[in-house]
Amino acid sequence: MDALTLFGLFAVTMMLVCYAAEDRSPWFVLAFAAACALGSIYGFLQGAWPFGLVEAVWAMVAARRWWIRRSANGASRYSIQRDSVANPT
Repeated sequence: MDALTLFGLFAVTMMLVCYAAEDRSPWFVLAFAAACALGSIYGFLQGAWPFGLVEAVWAMVAARRWWIRRSANGASRYSIQRDSVANPT
């Protein structure tokens, strides 16, 4: 196996692992976005530009999903803290 093939194998393996763990933390969604970006680089380096292009779009979609989950997670934490201060039990 040459270095480019190993790079592609690493990128796709990381995509699979991070996708499987997305429900555990928003950080896995960000890691998935990074792995998609690596997959995109691999596609372009290999000469399969349609694959590289689709993976680049997936990276942007995943980064947006991370941003939304991170923002929603922060908002829910704030409301929990605010409610517990307003109504101590």
